[in-house]
Amino acid sequence: MNALYEEYKIILSRKNQAGEADDKSYTRYLFKEGINKILKKVGEESAELIVAAKDAGKHAGDYNKLVVGETADLFYHVLIMLAELGIPLSDIEAELEARAAKAGNLKESKVVDKDT
Repeated sequence: MNALYEEYKIILSRKNQAGEADDKSYTRYLFKEGINKILKKVGEESAELIVAAKDAGKHAGDYNKLVVGETADLFYHVLIMLAELGIPLSDIEAELEARAAKAGNLKESKVVDKDT
């Protein structure tokens, strides 16, 4: 997770500089636009990842690169969202660690329509 922490630190520094004039940073632009714009981008990137993953299941090769790229885009926008909300990445890591500690506690499965 070091790469995520490094990216998060860069994002936080850009957030602190979001009001600077002549700014050409996309990250700073998102912070200036606010939470609604950031959430819109998280939604768009989520949809793009879903489409890429669905296509990757039908094709080989370059589609996996597309899934990797779209996943990175989604992670980037989620990190911006977390920064905007003041949620440290360490809180997400702690939650994941807590969930991993519960591994093996299988709950009763729900029946889900896999085609929707």
